[in-house]
Amino acid sequence: MKKVFLLFITMFLANMLLFAQTELDDRASVCFNKGWGFVTKDSSVMTNLRFRIQNRFSLFSVSDSDLSINESEFKVRRLRLRFDGFVLDHKISYLFQLAFSRDDIDWDKTKFPSLVRDAMVFYKPAKNIQIGFGQGKLPGNRQRVISSGQQQFADRSIVNSNFTVDRDFGFFFSFSQPIGITVLRIRAAVSSGEGRNIPKGDANFAYTGRIEFLPLGKFTNDGDYFEGDIEHETKPKLSIGGGYSLNKGAKRTGGQLGNFMDSGHDISTLFCDLLFKYQGWAFNSEFMKRDAKGSLVVNLSDGTPSYIMAGYGINTQLSYCFRNQIEIAARYSQIVPANEIRYAEYLQKQYIVGVSKYFSGHPVKLQGNLIYFDNDSYNSAVPCKSNFGFMMQMELGI
Repeated sequence: MKKVFLLFITMFLANMLLFAQTELDDRASVCFNKGWGFVTKDSSVMTNLRFRIQNRFSLFSVSDSDLSINESEFKVRRLRLRFDGFVLDHKISYLFQLAFSRDDIDWDKTKFPSLVRDAMVFYKPAKNIQIGFGQGKLPGNRQRVISSGQQQFADRSIVNSNFTVDRDFGFFFSFSQPIGITVLRIRAAVSSGEGRNIPKGDANFAYTGRIEFLPLGKFTNDGDYFEGDIEHETKPKLSIGGGYSLNKGAKRTGGQLGNFMDSGHDISTLFCDLLFKYQGWAFNSEFMKRDAKGSLVVNLSDGTPSYIMAGYGINTQLSYCFRNQIEIAARYSQIVPANEIRYAEYLQKQYIVGVSKYFSGHPVKLQGNLIYFDNDSYNSAVPCKSNFGFMMQMELGI
């Protein structure tokens, strides 16, 4: 009888895990409907354990006219463990997330294994207010604040990869207020500006803020924090967001990301975005612009000449999800570099057509993307580069 009972509990928990839909990086889960739950005998401490794997296969052609294979990838794109829950009181919660794949630990940039992605402690003094302290995702552009496990393409856009503010260590604040059927959200952070897992900073900090307005009410199951309308919204839903980040005396070419420079520079990032969902259709678009005070041309910490990636970018995505949870999607992205660095940077355009099959929402899905890269050179001495790519990615998580 005992074995039958344990088998029943195991099957119940496994079934529960398969229906976890949304992973929100900026808050801890304090209930048992997401992940594998553990609770102490006196119920004073609760922990949720989750994991996810992204395995990827990619091919890239020599050019748009020569379709022979120039490069291939077989890799674990992401492998993460996530723990979250509460201690003593539901008002005190925590979240920490570890990464183990090479791409996730920033080895190529930092030359050390940066395993810790998130390490946050939260306090909720009121229902609509949350205060956080630790290392976490800054309230930047929409595609960044949406988890990589909730994306409808195998990767985020080139706009995000070039201009995002990513993670940092500091103080975080979030506020959400319903006003009739509408919802207003305000999020802010004061952080080190150095990026994640940097042991020592200076007297300068980064200041980031984001506002979101939902004029048509909340999305089903926090649908504004995952891509594609897999919930098939029965009523139109709209979210309008925007914000700004100022990183004073940034030591890296991308603010919180990039190579280390030999001196600090003030780097600012502006972002605004829009998301609409209705009856399986989803449309989202975002604009990002980065500037830096002074010259963009810098020297790295080893004396190598380099530059701060400044300019602006636009990313737009349109998709339709059928009732059988097969989704077709298209993306157009463009990056226009600042005038000062056009000697080294292309005018980048990227076109993607994707097909996804959601077996259990975003946590269990198979994705295929066909990509066209179109890089136009501003320098007549540097040839333009255009080629095709294909990515297949399997995601499995709880």
